[in-house]
This record gives sequence, C-alpha cells and structure tokens, in this order.
Amino acid sequence: MTPPPQLLLASGYTEADQPGIHGFLMDSATGALTPHGALAGIASPSFLVAGPAGELYVASETGDGVVVALRLGPAPGQATELGRQPGGGDWPCHLALNPAATLIAVANYGSGSARLIPRMPDGGLGAPGPVVRHQGSGPHPERQEAPHAHATIFSPDGRFAIVADLGIDRLMVYQVDAAGAALLPHGEAAVHSGAGPRHMAWHPSGRLLYVANELDSTVSSFTFDPATGRLTEFGYLSTLPPGAPHNQVADLHLDAAGSRLYVSNRGHNSIAVFAVGPGGALSPLAIRPCGGDWPRNFALSPDGRFLVVANQHSGQLAVLPVLGGATALGEPVAHAALPGAACVIFPTGPMGWHP
Repeated sequence: MTPPPQLLLASGYTEADQPGIHGFLMDSATGALTPHGALAGIASPSFLVAGPAGELYVASETGDGVVVALRLGPAPGQATELGRQPGGGDWPCHLALNPAATLIAVANYGSGSARLIPRMPDGGLGAPGPVVRHQGSGPHPERQEAPHAHATIFSPDGRFAIVADLGIDRLMVYQVDAAGAALLPHGEAAVHSGAGPRHMAWHPSGRLLYVANELDSTVSSFTFDPATGRLTEFGYLSTLPPGAPHNQVADLHLDAAGSRLYVSNRGHNSIAVFAVGPGGALSPLAIRPCGGDWPRNFALSPDGRFLVVANQHSGQLAVLPVLGGATALGEPVAHAALPGAACVIFPTGPMGWHP
C-alpha cells in the first residue's frame, strides 16, 4: 500500500502582496515535492507554528511586527484570518506554543524583547501580555551591540519560558503567569562568551537543553532542573570541520527518538549531525551538504525518513534522505522553488490544505 503524501508548509521573505506562505505535498516514498497552494497578505512571514485545532500562527518579521492567526481552508490557497496582534517589538523572528496550547511566545530580534499572547478557544489571539525587554551587550562589535532575543522555548511542564538572546549571550528564564499572559523574571544562564545563542531544543528527558549558537558555530549542552528552573552549561562542540570559512549557525532539531541532533550551518552550507548518548552527551557524527545556500530553517518529516531544508539565499527547499550510520544524510532527492525561504514545518492534526 502506498503511504499518503505529507503536507508541508513553508514561508519566505516577501512583500505582503506576494505569496509568502506555500503548501507542498511530499511523496512519502521518494521525497518529491509538489506545490499545493500559496497565500499572500502577510509581509515577511518568517516563522510558522501550527496550532492543535488547525490554526497556523505566523510571525510577520518587520519593524514593529505582528503575529497573525490563520485557519487554512479545505482547498489549497484558501485561508481565513482569525486576527492579528502586535509582537511587542521590532522584527519578531520566532514563535512558540506552550504545552497547554493556551499561550504563544514571541521573540523580537530587533528590540531584544519578548511577550506572550493568549491563544483563544476559537484559535484566535487574545490581548497580548506585557513586554519584557533585555539589557546588555556582548563582545561581538556588530551583532552584540544590544540585546537580540531570538527564540523562546517552554519547559515541558509549561512553568517556565526560556528566551535565547543572541546579543547578550544569555538564556533568560521566566516564570509563566498563564492567567496574566506574563513573563515573570526568574533567572538567567550564561552561554560562553561570544556564542550568540539562537535556537533551542529539549532532550526527551526534559532535563537537558541543547542550544544552537549562531556567532561561534557551536552547539551547547545545558542541564536543567525542572523544580527550580536552573540552567547550567556543561559543554559545547563545534558544528564545523577544521578550517571552515565564516559561518552562522541557524536551526537545530532532535529526531523523534532523541538519538540524533541536527544543526544547520549558513555559510558552510551544511547540516552538522551529532549522536546523542544515553545520558544526553553529544558526539560528532557527520557534516553533510544542505542542498542549497544559507540553510535558515529545516524540519524532519513525521516518519523520520527525510530532512527538508529551507535554503534562504538559493530560494528553495531541499529534501535530504535520512540514512543510518556515519553517512547520516544523503544527497538531495528533490528541490522546490521558494523565494526567500525562511521556515518549513510538517503540521499535524486537522490542518487545512490536506489532500
């Protein structure tokens, strides 16, 4: 029996009057991509998050940007806007949904700020909570002249929210006030100087956090105490081979089994693959070509057979087969055009545009 195709949604940096959100159907056997609808109306849709009841939440990465809630219609390209709310700063670049699916966290790169926005029962957006703004700087003269909040991740129990700030080499830890949609300062953890923390991923244990560091092309490992919210960096590894040229790390993801960690290298144009040991320790496994130029974001298919990369500068998606052993990732089996490629996700649940 032939497995059904998988719906993939991707965004690209475009003007509001141009299609910026695209659907594709991926052949589950071959990885081939077929365009399946597109949507305009949102300027620079940089980051996508799928809601539990078929919603799609979009960060419009502009000055004084907004978060947009959509419900995709049954036919490809159809959508109903459920509302917009201000992100609370300039250039919102990342969204995260809390485990209870009641709050959306926004990280604003330009202003080094973050806030929570309630997710309403109908999937729309409630009145935003207060904005928290970071202070400080780092050693990099151009990229760390001020705070630059880059991503938020909720603790597995939803009690804490951790904001990675590239500009100040800090993971800022907040208690989550769900009723008030507020981030309450709780603590912070230092990343090694000049690292530039960008994105984060939990180990399945919920007691280890991996951090992709953009500026020095490393991935850090932190212990996490779920009772106190305390984070402690205990090591980091390079994502590059010796002698690699200038590079900026972007995204990272664990596979479903928690046995591999993947990290994207922009500049070197590769995916670094790490084996995850029984206790969560990382060891280098492979560094493989990403299939394009400037891998900003990527996603693993739900069945774990493919890794799909959004290559921003080459304006396309690349589909890489996941392989066993030290090879880790194969050569691209498919490409699809996507101008200004920014983000790619495989939504689950009752999302529209499904075949």
